[in-house]
Amino acid sequence: MGIAFVALVVVLVVRKLAEVDWAEVWVTLQEYDYRTLTPAALLVVLSYFWHSAFDLLGRWYARHRLSSPRVLVIAFVSYAFNLNLGALVGGLGIRYRLYSGAGLSGAQIASVYTIGVVSNWIGYLALLGAVLAARTVVLPPEWGLNATLLQIAGFALLAVVAAYLVACARARRRRWTVRGHAFHLPPLRFAVMQCALSITNWLTISAIIQTLLPSSVPLLVVLGVVLIGSIAGAVAHIPAGLGVLETVFVVLLGDRVPHHALLAALLAYRAMYYLLPMLPAVVGYFLLEARGRRASTVEPTA
Repeated sequence: MGIAFVALVVVLVVRKLAEVDWAEVWVTLQEYDYRTLTPAALLVVLSYFWHSAFDLLGRWYARHRLSSPRVLVIAFVSYAFNLNLGALVGGLGIRYRLYSGAGLSGAQIASVYTIGVVSNWIGYLALLGAVLAARTVVLPPEWGLNATLLQIAGFALLAVVAAYLVACARARRRRWTVRGHAFHLPPLRFAVMQCALSITNWLTISAIIQTLLPSSVPLLVVLGVVLIGSIAGAVAHIPAGLGVLETVFVVLLGDRVPHHALLAALLAYRAMYYLLPMLPAVVGYFLLEARGRRASTVEPTA
C-alpha cells in the first residue's frame, strides 16, 4: 500500500512538472530583485529562530543548563541538516552528537528532541484543523476527498489540540515511563508557548512563499497549501518533499497563479530556506565539534 502510494505520487509529480515551461521559470527567477528577496530572507531568519526556540523549551523540560546562544546554535545546525538530509540525520543524529558533546545525557537529549517534535506538530495540527474546518482551501474533485468529511476531520484535529491543552492543565497523572524514558506533561503555560511558537513558525514559512509569489494570494490560502503539501511530502517519504510540495501548489493554486511563477517562487524558497542555511550550519557544526573536543580533553585537577 505504501509503495503503491509513493509510486502514484511520483507519477503525479513527474506528469505535472513535465507540463511546465522551464524556460519561463528561469526567466521569472532572474526577475527577482532585492525588494522581493530582502523581506523573504528576513522571514527565513525569523523562521529559523522560531524553530530553534523549540530547543529553549526543551532546555526547561530537560532541566539542563546550556546557555541560550549555544542551544540556539545547536538547534539551528540540527534544523538545517534535518531539512536537507532527513530527520534521522539532522533532527536526531546531529542533535544527539552536538548535545552529547556539550555534556547532556541521552535522556536529556531525548527530552529536548521530543519537545521539539511535539511542539512542531501540535501547532501544525491546530492550523491544519482550522484550515480544514473553515474550508480555506478547496481540494480538486479528482482527489476523491469529501469536503464535509474533511471539515469534520478539521474539527477532530482541533479537538486533539484542545485535549492536549486540557491534559496539560488538569491531568492528575503527569508522568509516564516508556522504554525506560520518563515523560511528564508540561504545565498549561508551557503547552500554550509550544502552540504559539509552532503556529508563528508555520505562518512565517507561508509568508516567505507568499512574498515570492508574483500575484497577491491570501496568506491563509498559502498556509493551507503549505500544510497540505507538507503532510503529502511526509506520507510519500520523499526527501524534503521534493517535487511533492511543488505539485500540490500547482494543483491547488494553478488557477490563480501561472505555473511557471509558482515553481519559480518555490525554487527560490527552497534555495533560501534549505540550501543557503547549510553553509553556516556546516561551519557551526565544525565549530561546535571543535569546542566539544577541547572540553573533553580538559582533565580535572586533583
